[in-house]
Amino acid sequence: MFDQFLQAGANVGHTISDDLNGAQPEGLGRMDSTKADGQRCSAAVAYLHPARNRPNLTVITGAQVHRIAIAGGRATGVVYERSGALVSAWASREVILSAGAINSPQILMLSGIGNPEELCRAGVRIVARNDGVGHNLQDHLNIGLAFNCSKPVSMTWLGHPVGKAYAGTRWLVTKTGPVSSNIWEVGGVIRSDPAVDYPNMQYHLGPMKIEQTGKGFSLAHGFMLHLSQLRQESRGTVRLRTSDPRTAPIIQFNFLATARDLREFRDGLRVTREITRDKALAVLGTSEAFPGAGVKNDIAIDELMRTRLETEFHPSCTCRMGVDDGSVVDPQLRVRGVDGLRVVDASVMPTVISSNLNGPTIMIAEKAADMILGRRALLKVDLAAVRFNSDGSALA
Repeated sequence: MFDQFLQAGANVGHTISDDLNGAQPEGLGRMDSTKADGQRCSAAVAYLHPARNRPNLTVITGAQVHRIAIAGGRATGVVYERSGALVSAWASREVILSAGAINSPQILMLSGIGNPEELCRAGVRIVARNDGVGHNLQDHLNIGLAFNCSKPVSMTWLGHPVGKAYAGTRWLVTKTGPVSSNIWEVGGVIRSDPAVDYPNMQYHLGPMKIEQTGKGFSLAHGFMLHLSQLRQESRGTVRLRTSDPRTAPIIQFNFLATARDLREFRDGLRVTREITRDKALAVLGTSEAFPGAGVKNDIAIDELMRTRLETEFHPSCTCRMGVDDGSVVDPQLRVRGVDGLRVVDASVMPTVISSNLNGPTIMIAEKAADMILGRRALLKVDLAAVRFNSDGSALA
């Protein structure tokens, strides 16, 4: 199924990439995932767990941050609540805020950093004016398309008790097989229209069709193809509801607020149908189950998108980095208007990227760690002048 999908993409003119994170990031191909020893390797597993016994690291859980302590225009620590008591942790050098694209702007605003009018409405004392805090919210929208296959090539056997037992036993013994996979092993990024300047749609292909059965689901022969918009034009906000840190902020994504965003999804669906109706997938007996061939004019497609689109949980860009007065942090990720304070998470992205956010956010953290430590940046390399081995490594 994976091979036939890639062949279908090539047949209708899409690039096939050997490395979607390498020299050819645009196109369709086999996807990488963050895993080790047959298990998902999260940032906590990869970075925090190996370091948690260091004497200079203390991890405190069950804590609710109230605000960043600021004195004389400088961040001096963090005030948090634990077991009903307020506690202060003081910083000898600087405070690093890594609470994500929703909570980082919320904590900045609770600390008095943001738009004065919005802070006053929430009952927060103004410490530093920074109008961009909480604005520019972006995300990736996604719709799950379903396709039938008449040939039994999908992984529906995983829905059977015997299949589950086999897959589980194989993983326990060898750490391999479908349990070691995130299932979405093929996909890529494409352009919904040749006129756009960058890949603006993304695919993830799941090798089985998921059908709802009451409160549960079952697996059928076919596949799921998730179509995501990568560069939305719409912009949202995160604003304080009250000055109480326990109260969730007001999150307004403003999805599909522009005509272009809807048009991109219409174009993306039509490009997807070119691929899924190609002869390479026709040999598997492929037919569109959802939304179905009847959804084809602009009005019907727009209604489909407005009612069935879902977030990919990639919120970002609410503390955007830049050199202009409207940016929240500078190129060193330092918060404008307050010394000794940086933001390090996906909120610093100026615009959401044409990819999943996990790897790039880890890269932001790696870069920020070097800047915090004062390490010199690596020299720039002209990739066009570099020769590579067959395994992708650079020749000396």
